[in-house]
This record gives sequence, C-alpha cells and structure tokens, in this order.
Amino acid sequence: MDFAPVLQPLIHALWYLIPLAILGGILKSPQFKGWVGESLVNLSVRLFLDKNTYHLIRNVTLPTEDGTTQIDHIIVSPYGVFVVETKNMKGWIFGSPHQRYWTQKIYKHSQKFQNPLHQNYKHVKTIQALLGLSGAQVHSVVVFVGDAAFKTEMPGNVTRGGGYLRFIKSYDEAVLAAEEVSQVLEKIDSGRLKSSFKTHREHVKHVQSIVEEKENAVRCPKCQGDMVRRVVKRGENVGKEFWGCSAFPKCRGMLNFQAE
Repeated sequence: MDFAPVLQPLIHALWYLIPLAILGGILKSPQFKGWVGESLVNLSVRLFLDKNTYHLIRNVTLPTEDGTTQIDHIIVSPYGVFVVETKNMKGWIFGSPHQRYWTQKIYKHSQKFQNPLHQNYKHVKTIQALLGLSGAQVHSVVVFVGDAAFKTEMPGNVTRGGGYLRFIKSYDEAVLAAEEVSQVLEKIDSGRLKSSFKTHREHVKHVQSIVEEKENAVRCPKCQGDMVRRVVKRGENVGKEFWGCSAFPKCRGMLNFQAE
C-alpha cells in the first residue's frame, strides 16, 4: 500500500515542528546557555560600571604550559584585574571553597560539577604570570546567572546575578596606576591568541583531553579527589602498594591497588 498520499498532507501540516525542534535543542544546549550567561555579564558591565575606569575584555584565550586556557571576562581597573568565571545554572547549588566538586540539585536529580573557584584559579595564575602582578592585584570572581540558589554559605567572590558588581566595587583602593592599567591592557591584547574558529577548536580539543583524563583517573571513594600510589611503610603489609587520597591526612580514603 502506498502511504505517500496519506502522509504528504500530514507532513505539510506539521513541517513547522522540525525547525521548532531544532531551535529547542539549541536553546537547551550548554553552549547556548553559556553564551547567554556571558552576554548578561557583558551587558551589566557596560551598563553599571564606568567604562573609563573599568575596561572589559571578553573571551580571552591564553597559551599555557600544557595547552591553552580560556577566560570568559577580564575587567581591568586601577583597583585590580578581575578574572570573571560565568556559570549559567539553575537549581540548588551546594559547595565550599575547598571541595573539588560542587553539587547541583534540581528536584530529586543531583549532579556534580567542578568547583568554579578551582577552575578560575588556573585563569588567575595565568594572568598573574602574563602580567607580572601579585595576588593582591588580581582577583577571582565567580558569577552564577540563571535560576540558581546557593544552599551553602559561599565566599564573597562567588555571587549570583549582579552581586559580582557589588563585589568588584567593594575594592576602592588603587593598586595600579593609570600607566600600569594601560600596560596591562596592551599585554593581554598582545598575549592572547587570535580569536578564530581554529583557536576555539584547538582549545575545545585540549579541554576534552583533560576531561577524558579525569574521567579515567582513579577517584577517592570518600571525597572524589585524585588518588595517588602509595606504599605501606610498616606492619604486615609493608612494601605493598595501594591507592591513597591526595588530600591525606585531611581525607583518608583508600583503595586496593588492584582497583585500577
């Protein structure tokens, strides 16, 4: 039986669902959510920070010893260089400054994600090395946009919405002279990789390799941190190898070496 005469009117009637489905997939993608979050930060900086004092640099990719690192926003001012990491997330957020992973909970579903303070730490250190600045001159800022709520106490540099603007404005003591601000802007411009599809593709490839390496790593059963090979130094098992948590003695998670 030829179904074409039957299906054709149905296809013509429902053709608009195809682009809607594609659009829905795009809107739900992490890439789009990330773009929206960064755009909100860009807009709020331009609206609420004096552009003559605070200089915004977006999407900076810098070379590192092991590849590249990509920074969402850098805000340069006499009061320091603010390195901003953006997270567009919803649900309840649980975490503390020293935890390797934080938790996002939406109803009964929970998932872990990398502590954004740890993620931004590499960005800050890369900027310090590039610019030759001290820790007092470079500040880490994490801003959550979207419908997220903190369910544990967060440090002052982890904010929601426009809270990061208040954090930045809380620094009112100049640590960079006007000439130094200009030098910082020039160094970042000359040190960054050219913004291109190739640069982005190579950075994504680098990040994917790091993610794969972490996924294949042995994790501590207690804190989910990295495990390192250790050797029993005394007792009946002296000389025997085992996996011990890298955070020892704070965490005493252990696994038999055969668990690899």
